[in-house]
Amino acid sequence: MLPSTPTFWPRWYGLLAKANPMIDAAWRRVGVGNVVRVVLPGRRTGLPHAVFLGLLRVGERRYLGHPDVGCSWTANLDAAGGGVLELHDGRRLTFHAALLGDGPERDAVIRATYRQHPFPGGLLYWLFRRHLNAAGRFYRVTPVAR
Repeated sequence: MLPSTPTFWPRWYGLLAKANPMIDAAWRRVGVGNVVRVVLPGRRTGLPHAVFLGLLRVGERRYLGHPDVGCSWTANLDAAGGGVLELHDGRRLTFHAALLGDGPERDAVIRATYRQHPFPGGLLYWLFRRHLNAAGRFYRVTPVAR
């Protein structure tokens, strides 16, 4: 039996936040799977906020997502319309983001979460796949030409 979805995801991400110093050290040294640091302006303050997220790839396109109805980083992204991706090798890429509606593109991104997120993320997304389909927020990431 799976835990209640409304309580699971906030607790899971709270646990990951506590592990951020360890994740940061490993990420800077060698990278961690598909993990990037996403820097977004705060919707109220405009101050930069950074969060580690998995950058998904489907074909030539890139995506970010959250398995639940939303959180602070998705609200910041919705308000700003884009941000900066920081890769573990130090590169920084400015991007625009578009929220995906229901359809084949979003379905393909959800399937990619099972295969591309580092363990145990992919397994958790697969176990909660019905919830992802119903409530997940996924964004197409488009680099800004410089």
